[in-house]
Formats: sequence, structure tokens, C-alpha cells
Amino acid sequence: MLRSLAAAATLAFCVAGTAAAPAVASTSQVLYGFAWADGADTLRVVPAKATLVKGSRPPRYTLTPVSGTKDRRFDYSGADFRRITAECGLKETEGVVKVDAKGLGRTRCRAGDLTFALGLGPVPVRISPDTATPGAAKRVHEFLVTPATPKTAYGTIRRQNDTTVVFTARGRSVKLGYTTLFFNRVTGKCGHAWLADHVNAGRGGLGTRNCATPAFTKALKAVKHPVRAKVYYSPVSGQLFEVWEVFGDA
Repeated sequence: MLRSLAAAATLAFCVAGTAAAPAVASTSQVLYGFAWADGADTLRVVPAKATLVKGSRPPRYTLTPVSGTKDRRFDYSGADFRRITAECGLKETEGVVKVDAKGLGRTRCRAGDLTFALGLGPVPVRISPDTATPGAAKRVHEFLVTPATPKTAYGTIRRQNDTTVVFTARGRSVKLGYTTLFFNRVTGKCGHAWLADHVNAGRGGLGTRNCATPAFTKALKAVKHPVRAKVYYSPVSGQLFEVWEVFGDA
């Protein structure tokens, strides 16, 4: 089934694409990319370049990260939200996609429906800012994206809040978000502190005990410094899919 969520958990000023045609029109006011929940009626977006894929049916976009750009935050409490689903409250498209010729959602929904969608994970959207109210979104369109290839990497993670971490590898840092993830622990129990023991350390020091999202949030919240980990994530959406606790120097 087509999903409104990206499997390759990044929003930005729209830049005209060249890899596929026709390219997305570019203005200084319109933003494309992945949106993440960032508090009550607030979303954050990470810069990306959007290109409408030629010949795709239904129409969909390719999103490419733009280096050197910063997060933007928008209040969407008064925004007009247009979904790609047939109804506002659906988790999936269920095989029915409601988009216009540009691939933008057509189902008229409310800000509360955007809150619901963001609760499921990052949402690929086109944002039209409210020029009369700085920092507010006037209209938000959902759209389909081509899946990006996830990456696996070793590095350190540092907690930012209960849904966001900063992952650093080879001197570069990237912000990663999560709603649900797989957490592989070296500890005896899922609720133990980070690296409390290593009874479930497998080959190379990687955790083998399967745990869920609450265990990851709890363990990371208790440490005050970056911790070493192996991660599986989307470099485009910034979505964190899986984390391995690492014991020793692996």
C-alpha cells in the first residue's frame, strides 16, 4: 500500500530540480520536505530539494537534502491541511490516492489531522507560509515521495528530547527523529541503564536483546553524555529506524 509516511524519515526552500522532469517550480515562499512534530501545533522542517518525478503515476517527488541549511519551525494551528488519503483520519492511503496534477494532496483537512499524521512519523509536505504571520503556516499539502535508501553507521548519539537525537560520525552531526524504533540491547533487561552489563553482547559487541521504543527513550534520557551506537536511519527524512547498543570498542 502507498503510505503517506516516508520510509526515508527533510523540508526546505524548494529548489528547482534537474535530475527528473518536470522540475518543481521554485519560489522564496514555498517549502518542500519532511515535517516532524515539535510541540503543540508546531512542526520542524529540515531543508531538502524537491523534484517531481517524470511519468510517475500517481505523481510523486524525490527529496534531496540541502547541506548547510537549518531547521525551520512553523505554527500550523491555523493551517489548511490537504491530505493524500481519501479521508483525513486514515493512517494509510488504502490504495486510494487523492492528489492533483502536481502530486499535492486534495483532501481538505484541519490542523488536528496534521497533528495525527505527525504522530505516526515524518510527513512529506509542501508548506505555504502565512506572510501576514511570521512563523505560521497558511497551507500544508501532503505528497508522495520515492523511497530513499537507508544508511547504517557507527557513531555517537546524544539525546535532544524524547523523540529526537543528534547522531555524530566522522565529525559530522545530523538530527534524527523517531516515533517507533527497534532497540537492540547488550543488557540483561530492556529497562536497564545504558551499558549496565553486557550479557547480551553479540559478535562485535552489538546488542542482541530486542527491545522497544520506550526502553530506548528511558535509557538515553538517563545518560548525560554522547554514547556509542550503531544506527539504521534515513538520510533524507532524518528518521531513526533501529539502534544497536555497543559494548567495548566495537
